[in-house]
Amino acid sequence: MQQLISVLAVTFPIFALVACGFVAIRRELLPVNAIPGLTSYIVSFALPALLFRMGMSTSLQRLLDGPLILVYLGCAAVIVSATIVFSRNERVRLKDAAFGALASVYPNAGFMGIPLLVALLGEAGVRVVLVTVLVDLFLVTSSCIAIVQMPEGSSGSGVLRTIWRAFVGALRGALANPLPWPIAAGLACGAFGVVMPGPVDKAIAMLGDTASPVALFAIGCILARNAVTAAAPIPAGDYVPAALVKLLAHPALVYGFGLVVQALGFALDSLSLAGLTAVAALPPAINITMLAERFGADSGRIARIVMVATVLSFVTITAAVWLLGLSPSPAA
Repeated sequence: MQQLISVLAVTFPIFALVACGFVAIRRELLPVNAIPGLTSYIVSFALPALLFRMGMSTSLQRLLDGPLILVYLGCAAVIVSATIVFSRNERVRLKDAAFGALASVYPNAGFMGIPLLVALLGEAGVRVVLVTVLVDLFLVTSSCIAIVQMPEGSSGSGVLRTIWRAFVGALRGALANPLPWPIAAGLACGAFGVVMPGPVDKAIAMLGDTASPVALFAIGCILARNAVTAAAPIPAGDYVPAALVKLLAHPALVYGFGLVVQALGFALDSLSLAGLTAVAALPPAINITMLAERFGADSGRIARIVMVATVLSFVTITAAVWLLGLSPSPAA
């Protein structure tokens, strides 16, 4: 019981901030048109500052963790493939299925995973978060976007060339994302022993300290907005299974595959596996809805997947962390 209370001491504040953002929009305490400003501040200022400091505290060698990447990427490939195959029907086209698959494997590591993992694992959680952010951004998302651009019912070598070109284009788009660069800059500064001048370091720290609370508040705001804009009826069978895959199947597969990798003698420590499993248990990233809209997919369905998964995740994440035996890090 004491461990469960310790876990709730970490998870409850995270979801309380999400709830505050939801209430702020629904009660019109904050205008809906303020949400783009919030997200722009997070993505362009606060989160890069936090990621820069996280990058400085680790090393490229620690990030290039083969077993960790193998487990995370291998499980993502299995979930994406299975979700696309089993979710397609007369309403869910290939591109809709691909974005549903992305929602089933792409956790909200940037907004929600950082406060959770750092609170639970301290510095050990930094490496796990950075690895998952980079793998999701460059490999998982790029692969799903490539599938999205594959013509319906097509086959043959021409399709493979189309997918490859789409994948390369998605990789270029990932390089335009503002998040990898502060990580790279932090890694470089840490590797060469660069020390920021005191006032500059203080300014970066102040910006970074605002990232998690503002990001969590923004999640609630976006969920409230999506609850209004995604009002058209959609059968529950088209979105609830994907949400459950994200919250239950994804972390279970990551943990199980991780145990197999450990049994085969690969250097994957139990703490990193527990952290990776906790990240996999997170709800989908909010920006998947915007990506779906950009590519002409059913963004209302994706918004529902994100909404259902985020609401249920308070229970599932708390249970997952408790079952993994994690508790708040003294250094957090």
